[in-house]
Amino acid sequence: MNNSRRSFIKKASTTGAAIIAAPSLIGFSRGSNQIQAKDATVPFKLKYGPSLNMFRQHAGTDPIDNIKFCYDMGFRAMFDNNLMSRPVEDQERIANEMQRLGMELGPFIISAAGSGPPTYVLNSPEIREMLINKMKEGVEVSKRTGAKWGLVIPGRYDERLHRDYQTANMIDNLRYCCDIIEPAGLTIVLEALNTFRDHPGMVLTTIPQAYAVCRAVNSPSCKLLDDLYHMQIQEGNLIPNIEAAWSEIAAFHTGDNPGRNEPGTGEINYKNIFKYIYSRKFDGVIGMEHGISNRGTLEGEARVIEVYRECDSFEV
Repeated sequence: MNNSRRSFIKKASTTGAAIIAAPSLIGFSRGSNQIQAKDATVPFKLKYGPSLNMFRQHAGTDPIDNIKFCYDMGFRAMFDNNLMSRPVEDQERIANEMQRLGMELGPFIISAAGSGPPTYVLNSPEIREMLINKMKEGVEVSKRTGAKWGLVIPGRYDERLHRDYQTANMIDNLRYCCDIIEPAGLTIVLEALNTFRDHPGMVLTTIPQAYAVCRAVNSPSCKLLDDLYHMQIQEGNLIPNIEAAWSEIAAFHTGDNPGRNEPGTGEINYKNIFKYIYSRKFDGVIGMEHGISNRGTLEGEARVIEVYRECDSFEV
């Protein structure tokens, strides 16, 4: 055990932070005086992926220390939205450590047009060239890091053009993107965003819509990412929509509503959702794309791990 991980065990027991392991194992109980690392290392049933800076109070800011810490806590995946913007040497360090530990890297952002002018919805040679170049960059990152999925948010509507034309343009542009990424073994995952709370004006807003777009693009390299925080706000009906769109879902993001913090802070029953996903033999990454309700503290970070243990304790 290295110093940063030994420091976590010491700090967590000193502060009384509680991390609950799977019920069938000797676990960490709330207020325990001692935390045993062997219990924390039991892998979760699903590949929950913390971001590379989620546990900075315990692991610091170095991404390698964060990866090691998350592995010791039982996580077998990570995600990094900003992977493409990291220096090449950092990408390679992250990839090497993930590979050494047998962990999986979740979707990284290739193209997230969450603000600014419309892009994917336009029939424009200039826009198409820009998107193709983005995909080429994503392919290079995928080759360096082994990441299999690149996140795409198609951006905003153009209010001057009928929305059906814009949908057709988006499908055409995504087909051009797939022509670039498919030979390289990279898959783009489309993320629908809520318009009621965070992202008004977005073109892709629901799981049925994202499913229809994936089917129309008709490429194994175009799937969807179901962000459960966004979809609880936008449409609800989470498990039935997961079931209906299952063939096109490649990844998930978590976050409770309201607040977009860890499970258990809002209204979403994550234990039931995880149980359903597990029952479908899902083997992808569930990115923990949320904040921490008690942010900036050892206790808050320990609580995140605890609630994922609780949600992962469903019967199989």
